[in-house]
Amino acid sequence: MSFSNLFRKKSVSDILEQVAKNQSDGHHSLGKHLTARDLTAFGIAAIIGAGIFSTIGKASSDGGPAVIFLFIFTALACSFAAFAYAEFASMVPVSGSAYTYSYVAFGEIVAWIIGWALIMEYAIGNITVAISWSDYFTGLLESGGMYLPQWIQMDYLSASKGYHEAVALMQGGKSYENLSESLKMAHTAWTTSPTIGSFHLIADLPALLIIVLITWLVYRGMKESRNASNMMVVVKLCIILLVIAVGIFYVDTANWSPFAPNGVSGILKGVSAVFFAYIGFDAISTTAEECKNPQRDLPRGMMWAIIICTILYVIIALVLTGMVKYSDLNVGDPLAFVFDKLNLKWMSGIIAVSAVVAMASVLLVFQMGQPRIWMSMSRDGLLPKRFSKVHPKFHTPSYATIVTGFVVAIPALFMNLTMVTDLCSIGTLFAFVLVCAGVLVLQNKKDIPRGKFKTPYINSKFVFPLLIVVGLVVSFTKFKENTMNFITNEKQINDAGTIVTSLDENQTKEVFNYITTIKKDSKSTDLEEMLSEISQDEAGYKTVVDNMPIEDSLKYESGFALFKHKIPMWIFLLSLLGFAVWSWKQNLSLIPLLGLVSCLYMMAELSVWNWIYFTIWLLIGLSIYFGFSHKNSKLNLNRISPTVED
Repeated sequence: MSFSNLFRKKSVSDILEQVAKNQSDGHHSLGKHLTARDLTAFGIAAIIGAGIFSTIGKASSDGGPAVIFLFIFTALACSFAAFAYAEFASMVPVSGSAYTYSYVAFGEIVAWIIGWALIMEYAIGNITVAISWSDYFTGLLESGGMYLPQWIQMDYLSASKGYHEAVALMQGGKSYENLSESLKMAHTAWTTSPTIGSFHLIADLPALLIIVLITWLVYRGMKESRNASNMMVVVKLCIILLVIAVGIFYVDTANWSPFAPNGVSGILKGVSAVFFAYIGFDAISTTAEECKNPQRDLPRGMMWAIIICTILYVIIALVLTGMVKYSDLNVGDPLAFVFDKLNLKWMSGIIAVSAVVAMASVLLVFQMGQPRIWMSMSRDGLLPKRFSKVHPKFHTPSYATIVTGFVVAIPALFMNLTMVTDLCSIGTLFAFVLVCAGVLVLQNKKDIPRGKFKTPYINSKFVFPLLIVVGLVVSFTKFKENTMNFITNEKQINDAGTIVTSLDENQTKEVFNYITTIKKDSKSTDLEEMLSEISQDEAGYKTVVDNMPIEDSLKYESGFALFKHKIPMWIFLLSLLGFAVWSWKQNLSLIPLLGLVSCLYMMAELSVWNWIYFTIWLLIGLSIYFGFSHKNSKLNLNRISPTVED
């Protein structure tokens, strides 16, 4: 196997010719039903979901009203990527999204990697949405007086982790009543669940139910999926406009001061949560073969979806932070919470119903995307042929749809929400980075057929290096202390919760006895609560922690334990230098370059553990590629025997 064969490419004309031959190969064509309006609706269906009904609360709590700038920044990053997607979709109007585009730009091995990574966006992303849907649905049932056992509405990992964290906090003196609601639920699920030996039977059954229903709908046909999606989009847009119309009368502008209470770091703290609110617009590109006029409508659908959703996100963020103080918004259901706090119970009920509909529409779009990626990979021989089978009656990739249902449903029973959210984000950002890079690679090639849409060209030769210089000046002047701490790897003190939950029973007693000598007037037996009070004074908290009778490793994060979390950001910073040289030599187009940089920056904001899990995931994918896909690739078969039909 020669190294060059790993980077063998498909030409645009070959891809279009292959689509035309699918029917003669025994495949049925996909039904063409979608217009620009339908694509915009699919984009809104994918984008307005968990973000506006859930993660907007945590992001607003961290960044205050200024979180709107984070939504705008993320929208710009996604818009830069959307330009690249739109250009590719216009050039190669077939199912496959970033996978197909990478096959043209970089070659087979990169195409496989991106196709494998996209599983983390669509399949793993749907696990996230299914779990969130389950939370809203069970909450809706409880508001109607129907209570399901806790162990059938929570995933295994959340229950296990939450139970052990609750036990650690109670050892530190916190009463059960003072635990957070999530820890109470985890503790209840763990202690009340049936067991087989030492194994606890805990599974999120409502999540399984919705995945089965959505998979059935997607299997039935694009027309049915489109109609259902359009209906759900209308419902949730009406609800969001109602929230804005009612909420605006309860806005107190005093709540907007301070506008950015935690500064830039507080705003950027929610970058992964806010980005998760935007993922899914690229799922539109997987429906290219089902569009009536893909070269015209795909770019329009992507852009309109991002523009509409950004406007709604900004207005909702301003209304929420105006109705209540930003610090109160760190809840899982912020929209329902603010109206409940203002005694508008009827609005809370409407929002709960609309959240269930919104989550279902996101599931629908994501569940459509994954089978079409697999179908494209199967057509190229990188997956078994059955993955490209199209149902003769429903005109959908039937086998791939069923497999997607299993891939999403089974992990949703036991996987942790935070874990799958982060995996989904890094897989999606990786796809965005490669699509933007693909446009840059192809920009100067004359032999590539061009579509009707092309990203506006702005030469980055001087602009991009100038932006880097401006960034360095700002970092070493306005944020000098933070910048130097980052470079010198200055040790960081752990917060109260981290310290308390890392202690064993004996250490907890020793620390508690020490704290009571400092806070002699305190009658509390809650160690975390007492430490949290002390931490309000930064200097005093450091002195107290320094004198605690425990190892420094429990007090501080330092050395490699701290540096490892900075590795992704160092990768980003070093990459900037490479991009500056590349842009200078090749006169790169500024918009896709900014898309590449902004998406890579958001990847760097994710923890090093996400990068490690993602690397493991890619290694598993590469083992499949070298074990099956490389030798069964149609490009490989054609090289061995030119008589084999494409």
